[in-house]
Amino acid sequence: MKSIQPADTRGRYRAVWISDVHLGFPGCSAEYLLDFLRSTQCEYLYLVGDIIDVWFMSKRVYWPQSHNNVIRSILGKAKHGTQVVYVPGNHDEVFRDYDGMTFGNVLIKNKVVHMTADGRRFLVTHGDEFDAVVRCSRTLAFLGSKLYDKLLRVNGLVNALRRRFGFGHWSLAGFLKYKVKNAVRYISDFEAAVAYEVAKRGLDGMICGHIHHAEMAPINGGLYCNTGDWVESCTALVERYDGSMELLHWSDDQRSVKQFSLDSLKAAA
Repeated sequence: MKSIQPADTRGRYRAVWISDVHLGFPGCSAEYLLDFLRSTQCEYLYLVGDIIDVWFMSKRVYWPQSHNNVIRSILGKAKHGTQVVYVPGNHDEVFRDYDGMTFGNVLIKNKVVHMTADGRRFLVTHGDEFDAVVRCSRTLAFLGSKLYDKLLRVNGLVNALRRRFGFGHWSLAGFLKYKVKNAVRYISDFEAAVAYEVAKRGLDGMICGHIHHAEMAPINGGLYCNTGDWVESCTALVERYDGSMELLHWSDDQRSVKQFSLDSLKAAA
């Protein structure tokens, strides 16, 4: 695996957001994430929920060395000057009871507002509060998670075969999302709920995860950012030192997915 170093920053960013890592779950792409963490430096690192898959680990303990290495890399950054904020999600909601507390230089906050270098204010939250299924029916949420786990296991076998024949990482679940009309409608409804919350709070945007769909899009004059995940899409959101933001994909085919600056937001308004 060959790491990329952005020419203008050499892997240095003002802020980085990752979510839906699902450490403790066999489908986690821990090796790609570890390469990303080792290849980048930042002042702020936001862990936007579902970092540890407590749901899955309540049924079965799965914790290979690569997952342990991810935790060590994050703690190492926190020890050496990076401000690390852990915003728990629904799969690691047990940590929400520790809101405001610090462990190993990592601050736990259920929600936090991040101000970019150009003065914009973004609410950072996992996003499950905007998911009607999770909010209204935990039983359905667990059933959905179980089916999704099986799909991701198949996805792992598919990618193992693809690597054997020289092909790059591919998301089966992501492909099916775009093919299923209800899934597309679900993503659209989720983004609409986020847009309403941004307008209600008078913010410039929101950064979340939860739905495993990396995206950056203008909403209500602001910006909706979904960090994606490290199971399917292997994506992270980053802020450069001028306040511009970018989605990075980090697997066998590392690339920039989308970029937004204050000027591009004004043009889209």
